Amino acid sequence: MLDILPQWMKDGIGDDLLFWLGYFTNGKHLTWYASVQYTLAAALFGALTALVMGLAGAALRNARFGPARLVGALYINMVRGVPDVLFFLFFPLAFEQLVELIRAQAVCTPEGLAANAGQWPPCDAANWFLGTPEYLALACVSLGIVYGAFAASVISGAMNAVPRGQLEAARAFGFSRAQVLWRFHIRQMWIYALPGLSNVWMLIIKATSLLSLLQIADIVLWADRLGAPNFTRSAGLVHPDWRWGYYLVLLVFYILVTFLSEKVFAAVTRWAGRGMSVANPA
Repeated sequence: MLDILPQWMKDGIGDDLLFWLGYFTNGKHLTWYASVQYTLAAALFGALTALVMGLAGAALRNARFGPARLVGALYINMVRGVPDVLFFLFFPLAFEQLVELIRAQAVCTPEGLAANAGQWPPCDAANWFLGTPEYLALACVSLGIVYGAFAASVISGAMNAVPRGQLEAARAFGFSRAQVLWRFHIRQMWIYALPGLSNVWMLIIKATSLLSLLQIADIVLWADRLGAPNFTRSAGLVHPDWRWGYYLVLLVFYILVTFLSEKVFAAVTRWAGRGMSVANPA
């Protein structure tokens, strides 16, 4: 990238600064900067999936049908107890092997199954080659399922926090059950749920550091690669172990994302609470 600079600018910058500008703008570092998109995409789509799963789990938890309440309670209580890193590894692997098992029923011949007995996949034709987009999608679903249980617990509690007197007053004015649910119950629920959902969002942001476990070249994986001791035959030791510096950049990045997230949630909470008198929504 330094080739586009005019010579007079290079002379003014100096050799030392030119070296560091060239080092931090080489191909590997540009790829590191671009890998931020994977972290942000996993956080955003994982959060959307978690919100959908949370709404569904809260609806089941508060349902009138007993078995539905049991399913909702099991989802909320059991999934929250599963370490996120364990589920992050289990779900994509299990889903991948399930797809390969289904494909094997259609594409594998008896000879191929016999040749691969005791191995996986059942035959070479059933092998499903996953790239970054597929692993990223599986990562978003994994985050959504795990943190959807936390979101469901928050939303369920927020639904119960809405004053029953207001709902009864709405029904007394002739609103239907669906109108009471959408125009009063859910409308007022958000002011109670947003503080807890902001914590769930922070957990999802932290969990995006696990993307490298799914072979996604995210900012954490590239920081480890770039900071590791770099030795080449032509130049010898280019630099020693600089990983602490790259991890420090990641620390600043996550702190910045957390700071901006808090500002956004504060603005959304003010918007959701307009026209409502709530002393302490938390």
